[in-house]
Amino acid sequence: MDVRIIPKKLAGTVAPPSSKSMAHRAILAAALAQGTSVIRKVTFSQDIQATLRCVAELGCDWEQPEPDTLQVRGLWGREWNPAGLSLFDCGESGSTLRFVIPIALALLGGGRFTGRGRLMERPQQPYLDLFRKKGILWEQQASVLTIRGELEPGEYPLPGDVSSQFVTGLLYALPLLEGDSRMEMTSPLQSRGYVEMTLETLRAFGIQVENQGYKRFLVPGGQLFASRDTAIEGDWSQGGFWYAAKALGNPVTIQGLREDSPQGDRVVAEHFSLLCQPGDTEIDLTDCPDLLPPLAVMAAGRQGTTRFAGAARLRLKESDRLVTVHAMLAALGCRAEEGPDSLTVTGGPLTGGVVDGANDHRIVMAAAIAATACGGPVTITGAQAVEKSYPAFWQDYKKLGGEVHVL
Repeated sequence: MDVRIIPKKLAGTVAPPSSKSMAHRAILAAALAQGTSVIRKVTFSQDIQATLRCVAELGCDWEQPEPDTLQVRGLWGREWNPAGLSLFDCGESGSTLRFVIPIALALLGGGRFTGRGRLMERPQQPYLDLFRKKGILWEQQASVLTIRGELEPGEYPLPGDVSSQFVTGLLYALPLLEGDSRMEMTSPLQSRGYVEMTLETLRAFGIQVENQGYKRFLVPGGQLFASRDTAIEGDWSQGGFWYAAKALGNPVTIQGLREDSPQGDRVVAEHFSLLCQPGDTEIDLTDCPDLLPPLAVMAAGRQGTTRFAGAARLRLKESDRLVTVHAMLAALGCRAEEGPDSLTVTGGPLTGGVVDGANDHRIVMAAAIAATACGGPVTITGAQAVEKSYPAFWQDYKKLGGEVHVL
């Protein structure tokens, strides 16, 4: 789906969807638990649908009694002996793939994993290096990754500078093993906020992990996940786009975000305040890489130059976001310069133009927000990509007064 946006100011109150990151974690914990859990305020995006497919493949039952509610019957204590290795369709969800791999090893002795888009091209080297040393088979042919073996308790050295998703996957799987384990970071852990989300969710579902300064994690074995009733909080990552709208002069009020949230992307509120001031500045994205698209839009509309550093991991997302954010800004008439791990944006008037959505939900949403400050219409290709994380984005955009035409 391609859309054309006629520039108009947005106004009103908007509540971002519930946190996709928190929902992934709650669903997996509920699936591993004893008894039945109820998870409320779930946004059923494509990524969350992928995780639901995979927990069903693990042997878990779930149902949707209300539009935003899940009822999950945990698989603990139930026998599940699939004929052969189960096939896990992870869609385009990197979280789903990296979280489920070690869980499938712990419960089923492995599985086959597939996905769409760039998912199966995204790096899995930390798991590959680790599991091969432990005698676990790892083979990828085309878009199917096959993993087979026994996950045993013990030492798990893991780099912290590729993706925190590898840390989370092991933090879910290791408590299921009979013995104790220790995960040691071989490089500084980035995106700590995501690991804090994991630890908070594990505590809520009865799992204990000793966090030693984010350098090592001690995980007792033989633990049981407990079922619970919980609600998913609002998503600060998606809220970032509405902060970008505010920065561009749209009188938008954002509600439903928890100020003391463990989500690292809550830092967008601080960056918003900084980018509302003129002058040259620099922002380190090491712990909040997903914020680059909305922050770049804020930078495009301000007076001064903004350098975004610590952004190398953005090349490994749904698109190479250093390339695609740069291309989006250039298409709209903004000056930007891409570096190996940085993006420098010089603020100025935006003209409008045609933006390639790059099959990336965050590029599409960033372009839509930027359109509110453009001098002419903005066409965005592949606008359906928002379904990955924020299915109601276009509805919310129109409710705030945006003029969107499907081409």
